[in-house]
Formats: sequence, structure tokens, C-alpha cells
Amino acid sequence: MFRKVLSLSFALSLGGAAAAMAADAPAPVITAAGAIHPLPQAAYQPDAKATYKVVFALTKPSDKPGEVNPALERVARAVNLYTSAGVPLSHLKFVAIAYGPATGLVLDDEHYRAQFGVANPNLPVIAQLHKAGVDVAVCGQAMAEHKYDNSWASKDVTLALSALTTISDLERQGYALMPL
Repeated sequence: MFRKVLSLSFALSLGGAAAAMAADAPAPVITAAGAIHPLPQAAYQPDAKATYKVVFALTKPSDKPGEVNPALERVARAVNLYTSAGVPLSHLKFVAIAYGPATGLVLDDEHYRAQFGVANPNLPVIAQLHKAGVDVAVCGQAMAEHKYDNSWASKDVTLALSALTTISDLERQGYALMPL
């Protein structure tokens, strides 16, 4: 009986510690997408003192135009994972470039509605990423190939010459390529 009470007491104290740790976890930076599960006890934690340079290649469209693009969701998740592990936003040098079938995710609401029949669900995510210092860019060549006027891109999106040149130039600068 004593052992059961001791085990129960130990389990409750661990549960309380876990709840306290969860309460101390920083709030996500990107709230419009990118939900995470903080795991401070997990291996391979980011170094809070390091700088992380990543170029995310966004190439796939959403299965449903009314839902946030899955690749953009992963960019938001990356920001939230790094910051929840204590990495300051200023240490995240992230560029997310949309091209190919994913090009449309950057359209302003008016042109997204005209193309897909619904409001652009990606815009709140793009705005939060932009505010957090993530450069969301679009391939200018893909905009032309899709017959999108460059002015149709969200104000929070950078028009790049091309994804090909952007990715290769950023890799030359030490960015890691994350194809999504």
C-alpha cells in the first residue's frame, strides 16, 4: 500500500512539473499556423546562440485552396520550434520562396479569390512570418508563367528574379536548402 501511495505521489509531482514546464514554454511567434509540441527533454535541441540560415523551397499547392499551404505551415512550424527552444528571432535568417504550382499562395486576396474562389488563407501566415523577419518571396518567372501580374502579390511578399537564382545564391551564402 505504501508503495502505491509513494508511486502515485511521485507521478502527481511529475505531472505538476510537466504542467509547470508547459506553462513556462514561450508562446508561439506564429499563431496563424505552425502548431508545435514543445519537447525540452528531446535530443538535438537548437543552440540558442547559433544563427540559422535556411531557404525553404515552397513548390506544392494546397490540396484545398481554402486551407493554408502545407509548406507555408512548415515554415511557420520551423519558426515556432526554434523560438520555443530559446533561439531569438534575430538568429533566424529564413527565406521561403514560392514557385511552380505553389506560386498562387502569395496572391493578394482579390486575385486569390478570382483564381480559387475563396479568400486567401495564407495571408495571415505570410503577414506574421514577415513581421517575424522571415522573407517570404515568390519567383518572378513563375508569376509570369502563371500570367499573374507582379502587383498581385501580397504586400508582405518579395518579388525575386527567380527561384533558381535565389536558391543557388542563398546556398552560396551558406543557407541550407529545405525543399517542401
